[in-house]
Amino acid sequence: MPTVGVKRDLLFKALGKTYTDEEFDELCFEYGLELDEITSEKEIISREQGDSKASGASDVILYKIDVPANRYDLLCLEGLVRGLQVFKNKLEAPRYRRVSPLSGEPQKLIITEETVAVRPHAVAAVLRNITFTQERYDSFIELQEKLHQNICRKRSLVAIGTHDLDTVSGPFTYTAKPPAEISFKPLNQTKEYTATQLMSLYKTDSHLRHYLHIIEDKPLYPVIYDSNGIVLSMPPIINGDHSKITLKTKNVFVECTATDLTKAKIVLDMMVTMFSEYCSQPFTVEEAEVVYPDGKTCKYPELAYRKEKLSSDFVNRKVGINESTETIARLLTKMCLRSEVTGVGDEIEVEIPPTRSDVIHACDIMEDAAMAYGFNNIPYTTPRTYTVANQFPLNKLTELLRQDLAAAGFTEALNFALCSTEDISDKLGKKISETRAVHIANPKTVEFQVARTTLLPGLLKTLAANRKMPLPLKLFEISDVVLKDDTKDVGARNSRRFCAVYYNKSPGFEVIHGLLDRTMQLLEVKSQRGDGYHIQAAEDSTFFPGRCAEIFVGGKSVGRLGVLHPDVITRFELTMPCSAVEMDIEPFLGHPAEATLTHDVPLHEVIKHHFPSQVPNSRPTSTKTVFGDVSSAAGLKALDDFLADKSYMEGFEATQADTTMFDAIPSAPSSTFSHLLRWYNHVKSFLRERANLPSAKTQFVLEEDDDDDDDMDLFGSDDEEDSAEVEKLKEQRLAEYAAKKSKKPALIAKSSILLDVKPWDDETDMAKMEECVRSVKMEGLLWGQSKMVPVGYGIKKLQIGCVVEDEKVGTDLLEEAITAFEEYVQSVDVAAFNKI
Repeated sequence: MPTVGVKRDLLFKALGKTYTDEEFDELCFEYGLELDEITSEKEIISREQGDSKASGASDVILYKIDVPANRYDLLCLEGLVRGLQVFKNKLEAPRYRRVSPLSGEPQKLIITEETVAVRPHAVAAVLRNITFTQERYDSFIELQEKLHQNICRKRSLVAIGTHDLDTVSGPFTYTAKPPAEISFKPLNQTKEYTATQLMSLYKTDSHLRHYLHIIEDKPLYPVIYDSNGIVLSMPPIINGDHSKITLKTKNVFVECTATDLTKAKIVLDMMVTMFSEYCSQPFTVEEAEVVYPDGKTCKYPELAYRKEKLSSDFVNRKVGINESTETIARLLTKMCLRSEVTGVGDEIEVEIPPTRSDVIHACDIMEDAAMAYGFNNIPYTTPRTYTVANQFPLNKLTELLRQDLAAAGFTEALNFALCSTEDISDKLGKKISETRAVHIANPKTVEFQVARTTLLPGLLKTLAANRKMPLPLKLFEISDVVLKDDTKDVGARNSRRFCAVYYNKSPGFEVIHGLLDRTMQLLEVKSQRGDGYHIQAAEDSTFFPGRCAEIFVGGKSVGRLGVLHPDVITRFELTMPCSAVEMDIEPFLGHPAEATLTHDVPLHEVIKHHFPSQVPNSRPTSTKTVFGDVSSAAGLKALDDFLADKSYMEGFEATQADTTMFDAIPSAPSSTFSHLLRWYNHVKSFLRERANLPSAKTQFVLEEDDDDDDDMDLFGSDDEEDSAEVEKLKEQRLAEYAAKKSKKPALIAKSSILLDVKPWDDETDMAKMEECVRSVKMEGLLWGQSKMVPVGYGIKKLQIGCVVEDEKVGTDLLEEAITAFEEYVQSVDVAAFNKI
């Protein structure tokens, strides 16, 4: 949730009332907000940077208020005060109006066709005769920043520009040019720069450098000119200094450039409605005309009011109250949703203002009614029915698969169920018509246009976001996809899928194939045609030709696996080969996944294929081993030490020695014995196929004497001497093992890392930068050779190798230490990572 910081005294002055901290906290809760923190600027700086930095900072009390992420109208003091005053019936919700200029034509913003490949959309408006004070000006700037971080997605979807209209002259032109042809004096600078120079300049700027990636790789940069050729802004990076607004500014030209037109309209509406109250005609906004490349014209801001109808019975039933239609209409009006009773039954007509873009469904209106009624005032009720909860068999199967896939070394990911049409079609080399995708009728963003039909794009996006992590990257996801299905009453159905990807310098098809075989082994599906499973060559545009196979179970196709096509990898911004498998897991259930359970059915009754974790194990009576008695802590500790650098009791694969030792341990060891617990859980997954494991070469478990009459030896046999010999032999073996272990040097895991250390620009002293890098000293770190590698435009990067001990030095620690040299180092990337 976004947090809005407001000065307490300024807030109370605007509200016209002074509250205690407890009273205001209660008011926030009633309105659906949360007073998160009461602090001051001095306290914040002191906490984050130390007391020495806080000297001279303001002691003015600040309220930090948590606001719902979709309530953009509450991100500034003006919207917050307006909402609370309407809620407390001290003010009627204002009505926002778009007006024409008192004289002349409206301001025009002409969009050229060159912008299509960069940021194709733009909207604009004018705040006429506005009066700024220092507090209003600060709030105006802060709202822009809040919107940039929130709905604008860090300027990637929308960028806001505000300009002093009296310093420029229309019509304005929004176009795109090569960076070398754009030259202007940017905000708060003293001289002109070309766009290329600006991109280099702002790479060291702590604020603006986060937005450079949006356009820096584009051949053309967006730019807005006035009729005299003066640059207003180069979105989404910086405005021009010529048109900057000040406290004396009377007329503000607001423009928003965007890749998402819907978002741009919302952002423009928020900016002008929040501050139109300071205009000479409060709550009026002067229109601006936008001319598109095809000649079409539109006037903004839209400031559109829309009406929705719903019944009071709907609200009463959903909230759990029993109020009259008139009362519910009054409750909604308190939430800035002007409502009237239509007189047709219990129908209510609700008017949704342009500031409430969060209201998209009747349920949103119902939620506001519940908020105005007061959550604490809703009476407690006992449900009229009760049920005994049971887990769906499909979910049981999913949970078991998750555990075993994680044990196989794959990391689980969880991605959005909605995605863009491009993700499931163009990027995978398919046509959208072939995907059977369910489309969203009114998508609010291009990122969520359809319900996903495959899990693969989500995992590939996750790989792209984690490219800097050590290789290989092994991810899996088990979730639902949505497919069109005319046999269903809703026209679509959910299908549970399993998808895994392997990303490394080599494709790793054998790894993905092995994972498929392991999954089938766990499900007890044999590798054979007919009632088992098999794979056969197939063609699919997502996969590399000749490197794709279709998976058949019981003669029916359930999925595909293979090496991804290089074009697919490139479209998802990946640089190395990747293999993937995706299949439907519902066929492994004994009945349709949608069937309900009326009682708790054991998993083996509905799933024909048992998992090893459900198989009871028979334990031998002996707990005596060469490590001591494993029913005691001392014996378990000795075994834990033995397994510290081993995966198995002997060799590099599971054998009968592992299962025998597993049986000797009475119960699962505690987490104190971490190495033993890791080995125990791993061997547990092999119990199904224990009979097929190789024989043991060494006897670790000692046989226990089965003759219970030894203590009553009336004939004076010499078994006691034999027992003494066995005990002596055991002590001898333990001593030999301890001596051998003490002499054996501990295996130290090491890695060879190649780092790319990048400077800020071509003027950075590279020799000094290398000296700084090599000055990083850590236990377990050894620096190696280095060289300077040209990057472009005369800039070079330092490529330096090192060897690290894995337990002592991590890549994150190394990167943090190097990037601390901010004067020389812009960033550090891991170019290569290899185990030694």
